[in-house]
Amino acid sequence: MRILWSNLIAIYRRELQSYFASPFFYAIAAVFWLLSGFFFVVILLGPEGVIAQVALRDQAGITEPPIDVPYQFQGIFLNLIGSLSLFLLPMLSMGLYTEERKRGTLELLATSPVTNWVVALGKLLGVVTFFLTITLPLVVFELVAFSASNPPASYQVLLLGHLGLILMAASVLSLGMFISSLTDSTILAAVLTFALMLLLWVTDLIATSLAGPIADTLGNFSLIQHYNDLIQGQFNTNSIVLFCSYIFLGIFLTAQSIEAFRYQRS
Repeated sequence: MRILWSNLIAIYRRELQSYFASPFFYAIAAVFWLLSGFFFVVILLGPEGVIAQVALRDQAGITEPPIDVPYQFQGIFLNLIGSLSLFLLPMLSMGLYTEERKRGTLELLATSPVTNWVVALGKLLGVVTFFLTITLPLVVFELVAFSASNPPASYQVLLLGHLGLILMAASVLSLGMFISSLTDSTILAAVLTFALMLLLWVTDLIATSLAGPIADTLGNFSLIQHYNDLIQGQFNTNSIVLFCSYIFLGIFLTAQSIEAFRYQRS
């Protein structure tokens, strides 16, 4: 057990260092911060923003019921951040295994004493930690902006919303890792991951056009439906189970993919 933990930590550190040592990923983080900061300001302080709408409501003499500005803002803001992640997450996951193929180290990983599960889990933890790092400033901005809000901000809702963002990202990154293990083209891996994420994102729209058990089943696989439940402060165990299932599925398929690669080389 101790050896497994040591191997997992070694893979995790190696993967995390590769992100923080790459100018490309710093560029991705900079663009993400620029766009998310722009959305933050516009949604909160823009002419059509939440605060402007509250001010117009107060000028009209409407004071009841009071508007929960942090709650209204978070629902809009994290929904946009989720849409922005459609483009960000495939770029983060595309090189998880394709770079190993290009450098010729995938065969070494496949034949090493380290199990494929440990390698896949270590890589996933590394990329999720990087994503968590670049989204952490968003939490700080919200905490500062809503520290004096009236009514007071619900920090439980705030943290639950960002938990939903991390779980959604981990689900997509895990599935993207599997796609990355199938090809040596980073562009192809990014495109296929984007297509898969888009499909899972719009499954809810497809379900609404159908009826009966099929619609209910498709709706249960929708990323956006379960993501929206969490960013709106609704703790739904079904959403947690779904995201964890996607994460497990991605790790399992990746391990099987690398195992198949090892047999091809043997």
